[in-house]
Amino acid sequence: MKNYLNFETDIKEIESKIDSLKDPYNNEGLAEVDTTKISELQTQLDQKLKIIYSNLDPWQKTLVARHEDRPKSKFFIDNLFKDFIPLHGDRYFGEDKSVITGFAKFHNFSVLVIGQEKGDNLETRIDRNFGMMKPEGYRKTIRLMKLADKFNLPIILFIDTPGAYPGVGAEERGQAEAIAKSIECSMKLKVPTISIIIGEGGSGGAIALASSSKVLMFENAIYSVISPEGCASILWRDPKKTLEAASAMKLSSKDLLELKIIDEIIKEPLGGAHRDRELILQNVKNSIQQSLEEFSKLNRDEILEKRKNKFLAIGRSKGFNTNVEKSDKLIVTNNFYEILIKKIKESKFSIFITIVLLSFLFLLFKFF
Repeated sequence: MKNYLNFETDIKEIESKIDSLKDPYNNEGLAEVDTTKISELQTQLDQKLKIIYSNLDPWQKTLVARHEDRPKSKFFIDNLFKDFIPLHGDRYFGEDKSVITGFAKFHNFSVLVIGQEKGDNLETRIDRNFGMMKPEGYRKTIRLMKLADKFNLPIILFIDTPGAYPGVGAEERGQAEAIAKSIECSMKLKVPTISIIIGEGGSGGAIALASSSKVLMFENAIYSVISPEGCASILWRDPKKTLEAASAMKLSSKDLLELKIIDEIIKEPLGGAHRDRELILQNVKNSIQQSLEEFSKLNRDEILEKRKNKFLAIGRSKGFNTNVEKSDKLIVTNNFYEILIKKIKESKFSIFITIVLLSFLFLLFKFF
């Protein structure tokens, strides 16, 4: 059974008609399949999909990113890689089933694969904790990323999570520390890391695995520091204002590419990744191969330096610092005029008092 979103009513009606026409056993008994009518309806369906999906607002994109039928990490791992060897446990507490990890082959490359997995049905979603990782999950990925770095193996990560698990047990076991350590580890690696946001990239739970050399993002995926519902509850005290929140947060792939938070958008089939799994699989395959070949030309120190400069440059392109390409420090150096303006702004109250006193003295001498 297909699942439809609330703005796909017209699509549902057309597809229902197509399915009915394709079935030779209708209410009137055995009938001839009307291929001409089916072709006409298929054309209407393609046009309707194009109109709807070319004009999605940020909240609708969020709904597409969360679509139940959207391909998950396990689908990509099973179909893109060969000789996958799963590895489990963080060697401290236990196993976290919300993240799949292991070594595999991708074309001529031996790689480490990490994928946040939500699950495909109710049973697997509960088993996978809906893709919300616990501290042991992040510590497992840290352990394996260090191992991959030791053997000079590229790392490919699939991001799809509403956020890190916020349970009491997870907090007691050091959830925040585990996320911070994962980010620190990712930034120190001297091997290529390629993160692919395939659905939801929610909060620190996603950033912990997306601090990579290259961040790719599906066309209809989202990547944000908080969910639109959470943002609306905090800023507007109204969880229903999800459209306003989603628009303000700039969580779509197009917005994030303009802000240089991500490096590349992976095109999705018309109507979303769930409508043509073979096509999205090929698109992901091409992007990974291109990225790995690009990084194969760099040595370990160059890979580390490139990643560092990439993250240091985020947010600076629209600032006062004009030399962002060569900047390798967190402190922005300003020129003389910028420093002067800054000092004036900082001391504007004392300047005002000085002007008032000088005016008073001038008047005093003029009349007396």
